[in-house]
Amino acid sequence: MTGMTGRMFTAATKPLSWPITVKVPMLVVLLMVIVSAVITNRVLARLADTQERHLEQLAAAYLDGLSTSLTPSVLREDIWEVFDTLDRSRERYRGLNVDWAVVTDGNNRVLAATDPTRFPSDRTLAPGIVAQFPGAGVELVEQLTTAYAARPLTYQDREIGHIYAAADIRPLLQERSEVFATLALTNAILTLILAVIGYCAVRRMVQPIRILTLHLDRSTQGPIEPIAEEVVGSHGGEFRRLFTRYNGLARAVNEREELAAKLAEEEKLASLGRLASGLAHEINNPLGGMFNALDSLRRHGDRETVRTTSGRLLEQGLAGIRDLVRSTLAVYRDDSGRRRLIPSDIDDLRLLIEPEIKRKRLTLHWTNDLSGALELPAARMRDAVLNVLLNACEASPEDTAISLRAVADAQAATFEIADSGSGLPPHLKEYLEQPDTAVAPFGRRSGLGLWMVKRLCQELGGSIHVPEKGDGGTLIRLVIPFESRELKHVA
Repeated sequence: MTGMTGRMFTAATKPLSWPITVKVPMLVVLLMVIVSAVITNRVLARLADTQERHLEQLAAAYLDGLSTSLTPSVLREDIWEVFDTLDRSRERYRGLNVDWAVVTDGNNRVLAATDPTRFPSDRTLAPGIVAQFPGAGVELVEQLTTAYAARPLTYQDREIGHIYAAADIRPLLQERSEVFATLALTNAILTLILAVIGYCAVRRMVQPIRILTLHLDRSTQGPIEPIAEEVVGSHGGEFRRLFTRYNGLARAVNEREELAAKLAEEEKLASLGRLASGLAHEINNPLGGMFNALDSLRRHGDRETVRTTSGRLLEQGLAGIRDLVRSTLAVYRDDSGRRRLIPSDIDDLRLLIEPEIKRKRLTLHWTNDLSGALELPAARMRDAVLNVLLNACEASPEDTAISLRAVADAQAATFEIADSGSGLPPHLKEYLEQPDTAVAPFGRRSGLGLWMVKRLCQELGGSIHVPEKGDGGTLIRLVIPFESRELKHVA
């Protein structure tokens, strides 16, 4: 059970096994994800570039203004003026969001800072802090949520100090996150909408194919059902032409099946005619003997031996006629297939083909190993076996042999009929053995008889096999499974 579940899960997870109504929306989703990823990446990269450029420009303006204002104060080492300049610039460049700024002299000794507690005056700036800043010029180095900018202070080509500033860029990073979330949400909504549209569109597009598939599936269970005219009229273009041609094919196949059924019925009546002529001959023989017995009774009825012998002859003749009539009625009487098959039903067929056996001087090998009542419809089974026996008689040359062997196991009954003819043509062999071949072999009378046999076997859920026969001729094997339900006895 676990293995079966695993196989079903594996089949369900294979994209190639998905229906097209799922494949197309999934393809749309995949393409949208790829396009969204590319667009989001480009938008975020462009936003980051714009933010950095804007931050660089703002930092350059900040550092330029500070350097111009601080140069005289640094030359005089006027610490309070430096403090005042830093405070005023911080208010003026509030958009830069400066976290702290430090002004040092040429020896990196702190003159003033926006955060005196962290950077006390008259102390050398820690080398670790200096290492975080770029060299001369305006460059930003982003580390976590802080951007660093530095500018040397020069006077007459002499470096008199440095300006170090750190800006809080968390608002910029938050803006990027908001843009990313907006893009992701928008792309997800668009992807979902397009997937639903794709599913609905593809489902509508393949609806005609589903209609055609449904009718083809129904055709395996009976006559091919044409597509309703209102359904054909509701579609246009290629699908209307496809439906129209399918309906034409359905009508042609149904007409062909009806014609095959009619011809098969004619074949059955023809077989009955041949049997009737032979049976008439078989009945005339005992009738002649019975008339002779009656004549003997009229002339010598007073003798005990004559009366006894004539009575026995009359009884034998009437019994023979009774058996022939009963066998014929059992084959051609419609009992709706309800009576169960018994061994004598098969043995009675021997009487029916006896005229053909005598006419062609055939040798009949008869083996009936059936026993008891079998869960098979008697009339249909007799009809199928009789048709194959008649074909075997017709195919066999004179002075040859035919045979029947009937056996049964726990699941099915098997009937093997062999003849001494020239062998079954390949097209008939293929027709009998292939279960999906439904076209009857028209133009061949024996083919129509086999068509009836195949139809009977299909209705009973059986199969037909035509194995190779080593000594020539044809061997046809009918394998009919027993019915699972109990059949009611019909007298």
